[in-house]
Amino acid sequence: MTEDKGNILGSAKISRLLLKFSVPTVMTLMVNCLYNIVDQIFIGHAAGVSGIAATNAAFPMVTISAALALMVGDGTASNISLCLGRKEREEAERTLGNGVTLLFLSALVLVAAMLLGGTFFARIFGASEAVLADSVVYLRILALGLPFQMSNMAFTAIIRSDGNPKYAMKSMMLGAGMNVVLDPIFIFLLDLGVSGAAIATILGQMAAGIICIAYLPKFEHISFRRENMRLRGAVCGRILALGFPSCCMQTATALTQIVMNNLMRNYGAMTIYGSEIALSCYGIMMKIYQVAHAMFVGVASGTQPINGYNYGAKQYRRVRRTFRVAVTVSFVISFVWFGIFQLGGGLLAGLFVEEEPLYLEFAVLCFHVYMMGFFVYGLPQVTASFFQAIGKPGKSLLTALSRQAIFLIPLSLALSSRYGLMGALWAAPAADMLAFLLAGALIFHEFRGWKDRGW
Repeated sequence: MTEDKGNILGSAKISRLLLKFSVPTVMTLMVNCLYNIVDQIFIGHAAGVSGIAATNAAFPMVTISAALALMVGDGTASNISLCLGRKEREEAERTLGNGVTLLFLSALVLVAAMLLGGTFFARIFGASEAVLADSVVYLRILALGLPFQMSNMAFTAIIRSDGNPKYAMKSMMLGAGMNVVLDPIFIFLLDLGVSGAAIATILGQMAAGIICIAYLPKFEHISFRRENMRLRGAVCGRILALGFPSCCMQTATALTQIVMNNLMRNYGAMTIYGSEIALSCYGIMMKIYQVAHAMFVGVASGTQPINGYNYGAKQYRRVRRTFRVAVTVSFVISFVWFGIFQLGGGLLAGLFVEEEPLYLEFAVLCFHVYMMGFFVYGLPQVTASFFQAIGKPGKSLLTALSRQAIFLIPLSLALSSRYGLMGALWAAPAADMLAFLLAGALIFHEFRGWKDRGW
């Protein structure tokens, strides 16, 4: 098959293309992760282990809001792109208007739920009685910023579909920068502790969200019209259908956080570490994990346009080469982070809380055991992206959900009931290995079918 010279996706060097398409996504996600880490460092130094435990118990709310925002944002962006490709400008504009309405309605419902049921949700999310009050305050203050946070996340995808990804990236970086600057002011200077951290966070989210909302009259290829905000069943159905996979993946993350938080609280109380240390150590480990995860998301998303274009152009050799390059890069990232988690757990934990021997002891144990299988983490991420790019969403969703929803949650419940806190931790490397084997089996079967067809 002759390679397409008219489009760089069909002719340029694959490693160069992967770098070009991966870096912006990695940078955007890592900025968001890093400001969450900085936030937790300030809280740890101001309120210690209990402060970190209180804020981590509220974190599933952030993930749930992300699930709703990405379902609307990704679904809207995908439908706008499809409509524009079909030269259906009016339908694209109706999609944008309906997407905006869906976004704000879902945000208002979630805000109301968290404000009215703050104590109920904090308990479900894993807060122990010792940190419940602080966790409820933190959760309720964060809830006030949800419409802006969700706007920022949803509009990132929608603005990207208009061909302006840098605008969305700048808004997120501004919000993160504001949070980092305001954290020490509210936490230390005004002596507001955990509440100060929440206030600093929502102010940064408001700034980022307002900047994204301000893009509405600036769309280049379509126009935002208020009359298109009236909900239409067919339009909403198409938005939710294409956004559902993104919602599923984020929901699986939220469920994992809730299950693990509760296991840390319940089984941690049966050890010398206690609930607060177990919950706080798991929470900071997840904050560091998100930085590593952002790199895999960047590699996976960077392969999508390359694989999609070349698969459509029947340039199957380039698709296979792209997959091999992506897998190689993901394994390098996996091994580097595996080494960091195994050797640097104490150093990483010490950034958040100092001079707490039991906290540091469990943090090292937590990083060591929970991340034991991280060296195979990358293959499922790249494989899920591959199947999505070639138009096989079922296999993509199966691979993407395998680690958390299919393996980790059931294993953590089963093993913790028999082996307590350590059983919950050992569930993660077991899930990593099973997800790796599943991805390997699916991709082997796929490429063997290509070989049979002479591709």
